[in-house]
Amino acid sequence: MGRVSEPIRRPRPARRGRLARFTAAFAVLLGLVAYVAVHYVTGSKGAPRCSVGTGANRYEFTPEQASNAATIAAVGTTRGMPERAVTIALATALQESALRNIEHGDRDSLGLFQQRPSQGWGTPEQILDPVYSSGKFYEGLDKVPGYSRLPLTVAAQKVQRSGFPQAYAKHEPDATLLSAALTGRSPASLSCTADVTAGRPGDPARIRAELSRAFGAGTTARPAPVAPGAAGANAGAPPATYLTIPVQESRGAREQRGWELAQWAVARAEDLRVAEVVYGDRAWVADDASGDWEPAGSRSTDGASVRIRLAR
Repeated sequence: MGRVSEPIRRPRPARRGRLARFTAAFAVLLGLVAYVAVHYVTGSKGAPRCSVGTGANRYEFTPEQASNAATIAAVGTTRGMPERAVTIALATALQESALRNIEHGDRDSLGLFQQRPSQGWGTPEQILDPVYSSGKFYEGLDKVPGYSRLPLTVAAQKVQRSGFPQAYAKHEPDATLLSAALTGRSPASLSCTADVTAGRPGDPARIRAELSRAFGAGTTARPAPVAPGAAGANAGAPPATYLTIPVQESRGAREQRGWELAQWAVARAEDLRVAEVVYGDRAWVADDASGDWEPAGSRSTDGASVRIRLAR
């Protein structure tokens, strides 16, 4: 008998389809990697980000987290709490919510500190207000005898009653960097980029309201003329809006208070649509890809006020 030739085996359509999809997905992935690499090497501005510290002793976070951290710090200093209290509060919020004002949690826990309405912390609406929830945390901390001398985990646990009290410890280094910057003890140490190029313009009334809520009724912002050395407006564009925040003595340290206000404005820049902050001889600009404070030159202030320019 003659040998029966075997049928030619052809790839199945389904297999060819899977191979094509895999090849396309791999090409997209390579393109994404190349895009990120080019932008990293060239220093192009990517997603908004913030950081404090340097080298291995560095904490990076988002503008949303920066805004919440700034509120926690401002509420603490306004209540006359020391920097150690701010560090404890920030470490607690880092553990409980990663500094995000979340609307969920274990059982009925909510907000930055995962406070529970059923346990007397307040209504859900109150707890989801960062100013209120921060105040309630400090209220509890202030009742802990000698909290500033206690290990951070012990002090935080006496307020929170967490099921995992040791978890707070790992956040102490980052919280220490944040509190030093946001209380003004570490000048020009908060680096941020913020996207304020599109969307609504900055609202002076909202700036005043948020300053008052965070720092008390005695802290406000006043209209200011165009800053010396400011870039000219584009033809047909609305003029820039400038505000000044007077810096009052706080425990005999005006400069530290000034930096507290200045770095609060930077931390909240994306939310409040702040395009520039100047204090003393340093300036921060939202669209600077580095996010760092730079010499202010002719825009410098006398140290008696913080000047901000709103997005338009």
